[in-house]
Amino acid sequence: MSLQERIEALKARHHAIETAIEEEHNRPHPDDLEIVRLKKQKLQIKDEIAVLSTQQCG
Repeated sequence: MSLQERIEALKARHHAIETAIEEEHNRPHPDDLEIVRLKKQKLQIKDEIAVLSTQQCG
């Protein structure tokens, strides 16, 4: 998998997590711990995208 393909896969996963967070918020009784877990995952992916993007440019 090329670097660009990895970045695109991470962006897709980031978007899927964002959707999952929105869905959890819209439930009648949202699971706050699940939301926190998803947000942490989303942040880790964002950080990884940033690192890979810098490698791609440099």
